[in-house]
Amino acid sequence: MKRNAPTREKAAPPAEDSYLRALGDNLRALRARRGVTRKQLAQQSGVSERFLAQLEGGTGNASVLVLRRIAAALAVELEDLLAQRNGPTRSDDLLESVGILRRLDEAAVAKARGLLEENFGATTSPSDEAARRQRIALIGLRGAGKSTLGARLAKELGVPFIELDRLVEKAAGSPLNMIFDLYGPSGFRRFERRCLDEVLEKHDRFVMATGGSIVSEPATFDRLLRACYTVWLRATPEEHMERVIAQGDMRPMAHNPEAMSQLKQILAEREPLYRQADLTVDTSRRALESLTADFLDAFRPTVTTAR
Repeated sequence: MKRNAPTREKAAPPAEDSYLRALGDNLRALRARRGVTRKQLAQQSGVSERFLAQLEGGTGNASVLVLRRIAAALAVELEDLLAQRNGPTRSDDLLESVGILRRLDEAAVAKARGLLEENFGATTSPSDEAARRQRIALIGLRGAGKSTLGARLAKELGVPFIELDRLVEKAAGSPLNMIFDLYGPSGFRRFERRCLDEVLEKHDRFVMATGGSIVSEPATFDRLLRACYTVWLRATPEEHMERVIAQGDMRPMAHNPEAMSQLKQILAEREPLYRQADLTVDTSRRALESLTADFLDAFRPTVTTAR
C-alpha cells in the first residue's frame, strides 16, 4: 500500500513575497526610528521576539490583530505599518485633523483650507526669523554631545540651558525608562510635546538639548523646526557608542551583540529627518573648545548675549 507523499507548503506568489518583504522593511524602519529594540517591542506588544524577527526578515505572515498590537506598541497607525514607506509616519494630531476634515461638506472643507493657508501658509517674516534664531535646539542621536556642547554654548551666550528629557522626567515624575514602561511610546510623546510647548511659551532665548527621537514624531518635530534654530550634531555610529560607554552606561552593549548594527540602522532611518535642521555640525574627534568657538562665530551676529 502506497503512502501518501508529504504535502509541501506552496511558496507564496512573487507579489506576496514582495509585500511581506515591504512589511518587514516597514516594521524594521519604524522600530529603528522610534529607537525601540526588538526585545522591547516584544514586551510591549506581546508578540514573540522570534516572530518579530521573522516579520522583519520578510518571512512572517501575521494576522491583522497581531499587526494591530505591534502598531499600537510603536504608537503608529496600522496603515503606517502596512503602507509603502514614503517619509515620516503621521502623528495623532494629524490623523485626528484629517478625520475632522473628512466629516465636513465641500463648502466647509474649502473654508478650512482658507483658514489653514491664512494662518500657516505664509512665509516667515524677518522678525519671526530673528526671534527663532534666539532659540537654539540641538538634535541628534544620544552621544552626539548635545548636553556638553549645549551647556557650554548657553553659558557663553548668557542664555538658559534646557534639557528636554529632564523636563519630561520632571513632568512625569519618573525616569525615562520607567515612563516608557508605564505609558508606552505614545505616552512619552505626549509628555515631550507638552514640555516643548511650555518651554516655547516661557522662554524667548535658550539653548536646548532635545531627545534623539524627537524627529520621530512629525508634529512635534515640525513645531521645533518652526520655532527654533535647529542644529544637528552629527557623529559616526562608533563615536556615538564610544561616548555613551565613556559616560559609564553599558546598557547599549549589555546582552545585545547586535547593538552596533541597530545603532547604524537607527541613524540611517533618522538621517533624512535630522538633515532638515538649519545647520549640521560634525562633532567627530573635535575638541569642545573648537566646536564652541565655531558656534559662537556663527551665532554672535544674530543672537543677543547677556554680557
